[in-house]
Amino acid sequence: MTSPVDPVEGGRAVEEPVPVDRRRGWAIDTTPLRNPHYRRLFWGVAATMLGQQMTLVAVPFQVYALTGSSLLVGVTSIVALVPLIVFGLLGGAIADAMDRRKLMLITSAGAAVTSALLALQALLPGGGNLALLWVLTAFVSGFAAVNQPTRSAVIPAIVGPAGVPAANALAMTVRQAGVIVGPLLAGVLIGMGELFLAYAVDALGFLVAALLLRGLPPLPPAGVTGPLRLGAAVRGVGEGFAFLRTQPVLLMTFVVDVIAMMFAWPQAVFPELSETRYAESPNSLGWLFAGISIGALVMGLTSGWVSRVDRQGAVVLAAIAVWGVAIIGFGVAPTLWLAVLCLAVAGAGDMVSAVLRSSMLQLAAPDDMRGRMQGVFIVVVAGGPRLGDLRAGAIASTASVSVAMVSGGVVVVVAMAVVALLVPSFWLFRASRSAAGSVTAGEARPGSPAPESGEDRPGSVTA
Repeated sequence: MTSPVDPVEGGRAVEEPVPVDRRRGWAIDTTPLRNPHYRRLFWGVAATMLGQQMTLVAVPFQVYALTGSSLLVGVTSIVALVPLIVFGLLGGAIADAMDRRKLMLITSAGAAVTSALLALQALLPGGGNLALLWVLTAFVSGFAAVNQPTRSAVIPAIVGPAGVPAANALAMTVRQAGVIVGPLLAGVLIGMGELFLAYAVDALGFLVAALLLRGLPPLPPAGVTGPLRLGAAVRGVGEGFAFLRTQPVLLMTFVVDVIAMMFAWPQAVFPELSETRYAESPNSLGWLFAGISIGALVMGLTSGWVSRVDRQGAVVLAAIAVWGVAIIGFGVAPTLWLAVLCLAVAGAGDMVSAVLRSSMLQLAAPDDMRGRMQGVFIVVVAGGPRLGDLRAGAIASTASVSVAMVSGGVVVVVAMAVVALLVPSFWLFRASRSAAGSVTAGEARPGSPAPESGEDRPGSVTA
């Protein structure tokens, strides 16, 4: 049995990739689950997502219960965001400098221990300790920031290039299920006075993930033969950004998402709408918060066609344009059901965009840069909505919710048209040619010899 990873690139034989079934219809493509190594990775994601979403509800609840201050709840978000940014970037560099299986094991075990400590601190007299809660929250965020890009970086080596879109769709679908079920379950446990259990489920999930990951073979990135040197990993962050500046296609996968989130992320206006426009509708706040995830989950379950998309760049731009149009509709929706429908359409567009952008990063970047590119991806995904909350809240408070949402949606739609015109290499990007593009990308790295041929090939990352 041959390996899907070229041994010259440093990959160890993992498993013969299962060919994607091109005859599948709309149903989600489950062929990557035939690969036993991907199954371990998939069920590890499933085990951790439920608990992680429960912790995202439990931490702000506990902070408010301890302090009675919404301001300190907001500060807690920053406490989690800072290590996410720092270790998202550094973790991606580390993932390109050591065995990725070992790194996933270390971070999963670390997150399990930290979540267990969160559970124990919830039992302290007085309902916990704020300073300790913040420290542990920062550690959980840091471990997750290293673990997630590492998981994404190993997918091409495990399933092969043809299986990457389907594998991403599966992983993102189970994440969306966790986003919906996790908060609901956390609310039930917290309502029963079982804050300890909400954190304990998270610890158990990471422990299960660590046990599953032990069954994977070594997964060193291309060219890594010696032990990790932290100084080299830190320098690798700068090398990653220098590389990214030379790759317009990869750079635009981040730019288009920042535009979509910064100008049209709607979450900041949900509380106001629930108290004003939709005040007469029962549980309007819950439905608003669930709307995007409902659409993303439905799209994930019907994403069989996404695995067959070749013009990935064009479909990403179209999907983000759909997001923008749906947010415009949400901004003027007179009834709750129509608002939730618009949010669901937006979530479906965002799901398509996320699956394909992640696939483009994994396929077009060379193996020894994949960790760093996924690290930047995590930072963008985490930071974009926070910038969007700031923008939407500011405009809604000075003008109106409708102005905030409609203006943002229009900016997003126009911006996607501008990107298509100004960066044709992104619009023309084809998954079928990405293998050649990744070679070109690797050779075009700053300080490396210029490629002898192929740098102008349509669909390559330097096209």
